[in-house]
Amino acid sequence: MSVSASTPLKPRRRSGLRWALAGVAGLVLIAAMAVSTKVVIIGSAADVQADVFSPDAFGAAEFPKIQAAVTDKAVAADVFATAVAANKDEAGKKYGVPGSIGPEISVKFTGVAGQGKSGIYSVTVPGVPSEVLIRVQTGPAINGTDIRDATGTIAFGQFTNQIEYQNAGSALNREMKKQVLSKIDNSNLTGKTLSVVGVFQLINPKSWLVTPVKLEVQ
Repeated sequence: MSVSASTPLKPRRRSGLRWALAGVAGLVLIAAMAVSTKVVIIGSAADVQADVFSPDAFGAAEFPKIQAAVTDKAVAADVFATAVAANKDEAGKKYGVPGSIGPEISVKFTGVAGQGKSGIYSVTVPGVPSEVLIRVQTGPAINGTDIRDATGTIAFGQFTNQIEYQNAGSALNREMKKQVLSKIDNSNLTGKTLSVVGVFQLINPKSWLVTPVKLEVQ
């Protein structure tokens, strides 16, 4: 029995049709992906992840609130010096906010700056006993997280991890430098009168290292 010469070609034609249909489907998929794909240029306004923590934005937004809260709560240095000399724990509870190793105390004073070292100046304040050493940070380096911790409203649980929490403190220090310390010349404050509103952690009642939220030089 003879077999037509065209008979073996039928499976090949069907296979070819399947490949053609698959190719068309692939082209349709690629076209759909191209339509739905958004091109974002690095550094453009669209290059932002909504949930990424921005320390600088946090500092700019939160520092004015902390500055106002510290100013409102600040106790006069001579009043606090008397209270802490009488009873450290009671003074901390009355005037402070709980901190990691001691309460954060918001304080205000006007006094004469003494010798400075690395931007930290001692200040002699009327009414404060001479055995109490008051020092003020004026930069360029601002150490600690007293501004972050001053009000007790900024907590670790608000952040994703310890790095973000630490970065928040550093950002607040930078914002304070920008808004407060950039307005003064800290190269030689010795002998000048300083008006300060700031915060310090009460560890040694006879040694205060104050981070300012306001500082005026007279």
